[in-house]
Amino acid sequence: MSRDLVEQPSNKPSLLHFFSESRTVLEFGLTSIMMPLLLQAPKGDGHPVLVIPGFMASDFSTKPIRRFLKAKGYDAHGWGLGRNLGTQIVGGDKIISDALINRVLELHVKHNCKVSIVGWSLGGILAREIARIIPEYVRQVISLGSPFNGPKGSAPVASKFFEMINGDIGSREPDALRRMLLPPPVPSSAIFSRTDGIAHWQACIDSEESHIHQTENIEVKGSHMGLGHNPQVIWIVANRLAQQEGEWRPFLDNKMHQVLFPDPNKA
Repeated sequence: MSRDLVEQPSNKPSLLHFFSESRTVLEFGLTSIMMPLLLQAPKGDGHPVLVIPGFMASDFSTKPIRRFLKAKGYDAHGWGLGRNLGTQIVGGDKIISDALINRVLELHVKHNCKVSIVGWSLGGILAREIARIIPEYVRQVISLGSPFNGPKGSAPVASKFFEMINGDIGSREPDALRRMLLPPPVPSSAIFSRTDGIAHWQACIDSEESHIHQTENIEVKGSHMGLGHNPQVIWIVANRLAQQEGEWRPFLDNKMHQVLFPDPNKA
């Protein structure tokens, strides 16, 4: 593991980005306006998708993206475990609670196929750990602004609030924390934003060394609080989920994506 990989996630999001998290309202409005175009995303094959909310959030926060995924033909579900307080992290070799693991197993039994998991912030960390424990039941993982690459990459207010409820996971479970640095043994897409005001973007990406696996980092523009209804994120999630099982390929900007979200660096 490189020295840079260990040190970079200790950065905190800038105060400018933190105080501009109100952008989430504009992002939600933009998604509504762009919905006719977003619905041109690839159609799904009906397989189950579990969407896990972020820290302090509930299934209510993931309704927009689940509604979109259902419209595209997926059987999208909330996690059904109330507000995500981080209490699903129980420690030990397994680290994730039986209740959360059973949620994935229930969807697998119901559909008789693997489950894709989309996790927002803390939800993405949980999603990756589920895939690490029961990879034979997980089709792919997509994380949205999830600081799995080091616990010191979150805004101080979020980190302190988490530790008030759950204690210092890093001190209590150092082995589990080290495992989080490794990609899960299933296809994984880490979506991040350099202007994320809650989780520093460097804490939300896999290292370059990890890309020998089916792992990728995809940059978007937007706030942390808006990632679940950011139009660029929604388009990318639909693109990733539409891949046939066993035929995963890294994300490449297609023509529609270039029109909707032009890269100023390529202008």
